[in-house]
Amino acid sequence: MHLPVFLDDPRRLLSSSAAASASARTLARLHALLIVSSSASHTLISSLAAAYARAGDLAAAESTLTATAASSSIAAWNAIIAAHSRRGSPASALRVFRALPPAARPDSTTFTLALSACARLGDLRGGESVRDRAFDAGYKDDVFVCSSLLHLYARWGAMGDAVKVFVRMPRRDRVTWSTMVAGFVSAGQPLDAIQMYRRMREDGVKGDEVVMIGVIQACTAARNVRMGASVHGHLLRHGMRMDVVTATSLVDMYAKNGLLDVACRVFGLMVHRNDVSWSAMISGFAQNGQSDEALRLFRNMQASGIQPDSGALVSALLACSNIGFLKLGRSVHGFIVRRFDFNCILGTAAIDMYSKCGSLASAQMLFNMISDRDLILWNAMIACCGAHGRGQDALTLFQEMNETGMRPDHATFASLLSALSHSGLVEEGKLWFGRMVNHFKITPAEKHYVCLVDLLARSGLVEEASDLLTSMKAEPTVAIWVALLSGCLNNKKLELGESIADNILELQPDDVGVLALVSNLYAATKKWDKVRQVRKLMKDSGSKKMPGCSSIEIRGTRHVFVMEDQSHPQREEIVSKVAKLDLEMRKMGYIPRTEFVYHDLEEEVKEQQLSYHSERLAIAFGLLNTGPGTRLVIIKNLRVCGDCHDAIKYISKIADREIVVRDAKRFHHFKDGVCSCRDYW
Repeated sequence: MHLPVFLDDPRRLLSSSAAASASARTLARLHALLIVSSSASHTLISSLAAAYARAGDLAAAESTLTATAASSSIAAWNAIIAAHSRRGSPASALRVFRALPPAARPDSTTFTLALSACARLGDLRGGESVRDRAFDAGYKDDVFVCSSLLHLYARWGAMGDAVKVFVRMPRRDRVTWSTMVAGFVSAGQPLDAIQMYRRMREDGVKGDEVVMIGVIQACTAARNVRMGASVHGHLLRHGMRMDVVTATSLVDMYAKNGLLDVACRVFGLMVHRNDVSWSAMISGFAQNGQSDEALRLFRNMQASGIQPDSGALVSALLACSNIGFLKLGRSVHGFIVRRFDFNCILGTAAIDMYSKCGSLASAQMLFNMISDRDLILWNAMIACCGAHGRGQDALTLFQEMNETGMRPDHATFASLLSALSHSGLVEEGKLWFGRMVNHFKITPAEKHYVCLVDLLARSGLVEEASDLLTSMKAEPTVAIWVALLSGCLNNKKLELGESIADNILELQPDDVGVLALVSNLYAATKKWDKVRQVRKLMKDSGSKKMPGCSSIEIRGTRHVFVMEDQSHPQREEIVSKVAKLDLEMRKMGYIPRTEFVYHDLEEEVKEQQLSYHSERLAIAFGLLNTGPGTRLVIIKNLRVCGDCHDAIKYISKIADREIVVRDAKRFHHFKDGVCSCRDYW
């Protein structure tokens, strides 16, 4: 029988473009021809099996080898394992590796392919089994086997094992160093990643774009913007390719370190931007408190034709949460429902948005609709209840979560204790703080002590809170002292408060808000010299106290007010409404609490200042521009003062409205002259 010419020479079969591109049907005919012609040598059968693998008929490839003595050909088996890997079937690749006949002795390629499959599956135990076989077969120092093993460990966070392999490797190329840098970044060890890069430079190996991306990500996580900028300069000086991934990493690094102007410049110079690039920029603005700019970018992203990814949507929801923009938040939620699977990350962001925009009922409804809840989602819902003063509901949710078998973590208890603090549930707070330590074996962190001190001090148990600080093993932090100082100020424990204020100043806080609280305490004690000293500290630090502002959303548009605002086009009507409300409140018994003006001024001036606080202007505007019975939601960036809290109770009764005010700490729901906090805040 006359055979095709390329079958006369096995080497031609291996290299022939005709065989390489042959269909499975053609190969089956060749296979039959070989069998009937009795020309099926071991080498030809092995080559045929490899051709089957290249054509994608892996079942035929395996059966061809296993049915003949040619099954000892490791090259053919390698072709089959490689084909499974190319098809995205690492489990099948491992199955073939584990089922190799005894006659087929794995070589470097076999072990490398098997380790790569384990890396894709995240199968560390399986990878170590492959490693043991490779080492027993004499490949302990093989550069390809070691590189694949290193990749497996680095990809799945086993950096201790990765370092052992790395140290033992006889030769380290740029890919090896890059793997180590990326591995440390993924494992949350950015400082080690930076150190690895420095060692690479000392070893004389030049970094490429891939290495540099890893280093930039390490600088982002380590908040080392100085080194990140140095890497940026290195990229520019050496003319390295600034592709979309590299540029996006730089945008993310600058944005997360608060250098939004630099991030904007890099972003503006990008020729091509993808959804991740936009998301990094939007997230940077949202996380740095520039929510309006974040939402502007979000709209620009959509206008440019790029569909937002889940990261951009989470950032947009965060921006809506920050400024209480409910209408846009609902719109983003609707977009998510239409385009995405509603997972726990998106669900948590949407629940947080609804709660912070004043719609706890919507947050609760959405929470109930999500069946597959993770711990972060539970924590968020518990925190939402707490922020609205629903401490008992937060405790009920916590107990429901425990019944599911999900174990609470430190964040769960921070949310729970905060909720109990906002509701004044002192006994429950002390009980669950104790159970956190003794039953759940969670060591209290700063945030837990802050919540408990705040709960006790706000309830008037200032001395007990002070005793708690004395019993702490570590020295109280500024945040803990501030919680106690706030309780002293609210409960007029001014002598103890003055001592605490002195302690805080000794710790040299640089937070202008903390210094403002200390200043207010000294003002309450009429220590005006100390007030001036603290305000000088604030001035010398270069920081300014954030001015109070309040916003209200009317028919989808946000209106923002600051104290004594003269810029609004309806200012005359607003001022007139404020004066009218003030008159009606006084008839009902309202007396301005001028002790909340922490300046040495005349009483009449203090009263005037109180009446033009930003939240009162926003409420007056809302009453002027909405129909009777419309619920008003006010978002304030600072805490509501005690006088405004009293005034809004009167206004809610005069106007017959529900008025919801979100301040820097919590929500207040005013209705019929009563606040949901029951004056405990």
